[in-house]
Amino acid sequence: MATKAFQKIYTQITQITKATCSLKAAGIGNEELATVNGKLAQVVKILGDEITLQVFEGTEGIPTNAEVIFLGKAPTLKVSEQLAGRFFNAFGDPIDGGPEIEGEEREIGGPSVNPVRRLQPSELIATGIAGIDLNNTLVSGQKIPFFADPDQPFNQVMANVALRAKADKIILGGMGLTNDDYLYFKNVFNNAGVLDRIVSFVNTTENPPVERLLIPDMVLTAAEYFAVDHNEKVLVLLTDMTLYADALSIVSNRMDQIPSKDSMPGSLYSDLAKIYEKAVQFPAGGSITIIAVTTLSGGDITNAVPDNTGYITEGQLFLRRDSDIGKVIVDPFRSLSRLKQLVIGKKTREDHPQVMNAAVRLYADAANAKTKLENGFDLTNYDERTLSFAKDYSENILAIDVNIGTEEMLNDTWKLFARYFKVEEVNIKQELVDKYWNQ
Repeated sequence: MATKAFQKIYTQITQITKATCSLKAAGIGNEELATVNGKLAQVVKILGDEITLQVFEGTEGIPTNAEVIFLGKAPTLKVSEQLAGRFFNAFGDPIDGGPEIEGEEREIGGPSVNPVRRLQPSELIATGIAGIDLNNTLVSGQKIPFFADPDQPFNQVMANVALRAKADKIILGGMGLTNDDYLYFKNVFNNAGVLDRIVSFVNTTENPPVERLLIPDMVLTAAEYFAVDHNEKVLVLLTDMTLYADALSIVSNRMDQIPSKDSMPGSLYSDLAKIYEKAVQFPAGGSITIIAVTTLSGGDITNAVPDNTGYITEGQLFLRRDSDIGKVIVDPFRSLSRLKQLVIGKKTREDHPQVMNAAVRLYADAANAKTKLENGFDLTNYDERTLSFAKDYSENILAIDVNIGTEEMLNDTWKLFARYFKVEEVNIKQELVDKYWNQ
């Protein structure tokens, strides 16, 4: 062991795996950064004086007498208004060719907010996507995932939410993005002229997968800066949490931990909860709302990642391709926002809850009619009308490319009711029918 400018340099590594190396060292902090043979690494385990480091690029080419220098600090992010409009990597370094950020250095990955400092979420977050705003309305301070198959255009949906959402700042965390996806986000934000309110942290498929583990903490440190220091409404978009979980499993497997369900680490629940529990509504007006993408393998929601996610979050948004209209829709049967009753009819128009319920009920009647048709039964006139309604409802309301305001969504749904049904079939309060049926 030598000392270089007051920094201890260790040169005796006791064990090397594919992603980690271990050595004896004193006075080391949890999650502290280090360099091993010049490669960046982070402390992941401390047992007495036995320290295990996770090497981000992998340990290939590292000899047992490599120089290990501890940097004396956990990963940090410099925070200031200069973050807005910029793209960074997992370490918070700019990747858009712009200047370095000047600001206060903050450690990433701190604890979530004390429950005493939280308010009951009560502000509407409008996304402009009718399938969300009408049937699964989001509330500021909520945490909710999109469940989607890998071949669905979930990154386009995320970009659309970023463009349309009524929030002061949008912070995107991209994990395992292809270069095409990265450039897609960059071009969409640039062309729409909204870059000034969007901060992006990106790990592409060309970067080591282990680096993905830093992205959510970077994103949430930036989110807390804008929400706490500036009382802003912040919307956090994370894509794709399944790739994040895959990186967790890579590290735990290489550390020879015994995997649990679907080869995921036993700590998966707490690893995910640590991220999602940062969603909060502050009394001073700032808030952090988290929308994340969890890709499914062959539509399997029993996999460990969506399964654990469902326990932590307040509902889910389910994307599926509708064979009748050939578009991806927000499925009204499998989607759920557990907090929507806090805002619908209160922060939105009075008829919202009744219109939403009537539309979903008629849509369910159409699903029954479809089953009758597939089984060779005759359809009634009512069945025929529900099928026509369902097709129009999918096309004009549920499809993810529908971009309209909440009032317009309600008006369009009333028009569909009037086109296909009699008043008594829709089963909505008379006073609301009198007010909106013939508009």
